[in-house]
Amino acid sequence: MASGAPSTDASAPAPSLLNSALAKIQRSPTRASGLMSVDLSEDSLKRTEPLMGKAEARLVGIYELIRQARHREALEQAEALTKDLPNFQLAQLVLGDLLTLQTRPLRTLGDVPDTKALAAEQQLSVLREQSRRRLLALTERPPEGAVPTQFLSLSTQSRHAIAVDASRSRLYLFENISVRADGGADKTQSPARLKLIGDYYISVGQSGIDKLLEGDLRTPVGVYYITSSLDPSRLPDLYGSGALPINYPNALDVQRGKTGSGIWLHGSPSEQFARPPLASEGCVVLSNPDFESILARVETRTTPVVIANELNWVDPSALDQDRRRFEASLEAWRQSKSKGNLDQLRTHYSEQFNNQGQNLNDWWPHMTSEVKAQGAREVQLKDLSMLNWRDKDDTMVVTFGEVAQGQTRGLTKRQYWIREEDQWKIFYEGPV
Repeated sequence: MASGAPSTDASAPAPSLLNSALAKIQRSPTRASGLMSVDLSEDSLKRTEPLMGKAEARLVGIYELIRQARHREALEQAEALTKDLPNFQLAQLVLGDLLTLQTRPLRTLGDVPDTKALAAEQQLSVLREQSRRRLLALTERPPEGAVPTQFLSLSTQSRHAIAVDASRSRLYLFENISVRADGGADKTQSPARLKLIGDYYISVGQSGIDKLLEGDLRTPVGVYYITSSLDPSRLPDLYGSGALPINYPNALDVQRGKTGSGIWLHGSPSEQFARPPLASEGCVVLSNPDFESILARVETRTTPVVIANELNWVDPSALDQDRRRFEASLEAWRQSKSKGNLDQLRTHYSEQFNNQGQNLNDWWPHMTSEVKAQGAREVQLKDLSMLNWRDKDDTMVVTFGEVAQGQTRGLTKRQYWIREEDQWKIFYEGPV
């Protein structure tokens, strides 16, 4: 069969192999994720490709040519992609399929001779799964303007935000458009005003997600912040273009007895352009070009990173009620602190409070000293961010600058709140 045969040629697969694969994906049960089901088309690809890394966008273009049975053009582009990125194993697999298609019909994606397939069964399996997840990202898209439910409100100090959907092997990068082009703040920042500017394939832990113990090869789930940036010249090749550590274990993880450390976002080793969906020791891994794109944009200490098994996308206005309910509790805490009423202030704290091993009774003298030093001055909360995490508990991660009346600067604090019998209580508080 000629590689450039048009879709009307009787020798072309009908339906195409790619269409068959897409049909299987689109017939999957619909999840309550808020994602839109879209058909793979030239128009939909034009909207999606600018968000992706350049290599994935080129691979997607090859998929679209295959879908249209424009095999000769697909072959030419696959040859160019693999020449530019010889370590892109999935692209090599697609190239092999296109070369095979010149001599015989394909039976499956990654259609190698049976003897070779048996020897490379595991590698073929993970490459097919990587392909499936990349295709899924094209056919299930976040609605325009939608945000993951964790982002209730984001301070203008946070110029970007990251959300990871482990079930789809995707990392979404957002720009906080509450920050004006001149660097100032748009005072109408609530609800979170986020613009999706990046959509990247990622790998997570070999054993999946929901990290519990050190060495369990799982990626944690929760709300985190990037803490630093590590120089790639000081790292082994495994980490590629560098690393962005996050603050695992956070206060909620500690409360639940989770252990381990050293969870990073990082690049890929030189021999692999992209790693399989489940491949790391617990980190979130991107291709080096994609990681470099993120590294050039995000800031340490102020960039939140949400990692979930599955993200739920909503219009920001849908979060108004949850945000207002929590803001009422936060405002009550602020007023108690401003009045210096220690008895009333203590009612806002959980008996499960834990700050680096100190329970509420042990830690409370610290708060007493803080209130006495503050005097009778009003406390204002500036640069407020609120991120919601729900699993078996409903928790809130709140970051703000606490500024006493008459001052221009104050301590940046982070509080972790938990809903106890429909009342919000603080179970951790400390400086950032």
